[in-house]
Amino acid sequence: MEDYSAKIIESSSELTARERIALKDIRNAISLDAEVNPGDSLIITPDKFAIISVHNERAKGDKDYTKYVLVDTAGNKYFTGSESFYRSFRQIWDEMKADAPDEPFSIECYKVESKNYAGKYFISCSIAP
Repeated sequence: MEDYSAKIIESSSELTARERIALKDIRNAISLDAEVNPGDSLIITPDKFAIISVHNERAKGDKDYTKYVLVDTAGNKYFTGSESFYRSFRQIWDEMKADAPDEPFSIECYKVESKNYAGKYFISCSIAP
């Protein structure tokens, strides 16, 4: 069994071999969780996204987890493991692609304080004005 493997389980479009390899490698990507601080926001104009299933025998916690990777129109690559972010992002993506497929849009990424855990935050997004 391999120590580490990453597999694209879904993507926003057909990908070339080069694109698949690039999306699975998040070492050169920007972590949304680290980039976005409470009280700040980050605007991203998404071009494509992928869901990556990761198996990592050397991980301290879960050995199997999911990463969500976004590439913006400038070619910057972002990632997060946040399901709350991905749910919000996917609702925006799906509606914009269904109802306004040719209209460019941006998302505003930010952290929201958790109601369940004092002093903790989760990452989310909204469509940018």
